[in-house]
Amino acid sequence: MSDPYIVLAVFGVIAVIFCLGAFAITLIVPPRNPGLEKERSYECGIVGEGDPWGRSKIQFYMYALIFLVFDVELLFLFPWAVVFREAGLLGLVEMLLFLGLLVLGWIYAVKFRALRWE
Repeated sequence: MSDPYIVLAVFGVIAVIFCLGAFAITLIVPPRNPGLEKERSYECGIVGEGDPWGRSKIQFYMYALIFLVFDVELLFLFPWAVVFREAGLLGLVEMLLFLGLLVLGWIYAVKFRALRWE
């Protein structure tokens, strides 16, 4: 097994067998007692209201995307803060450019009312 492609092929075959096996098990062993109570969506013990497959407002997605943008910003800020002294002036300028782009994105979201709940 000196050829790395053989190892890759073996892992690929194992992955395909694993996926197909999981699908086969779900076909062989279905739920035994389906019913109204088991098919109801679970929401923290509260009885659900309305259609669980209904449409959601776009604002939910906008808030989630904006949260992710600022979450990623924090992920980049922490390592930069750790090596702040070694990064020097160039590192400071690069981080200020990065933060400036994020602020521009936030201003765009505010300008086009992406954060308004209507």
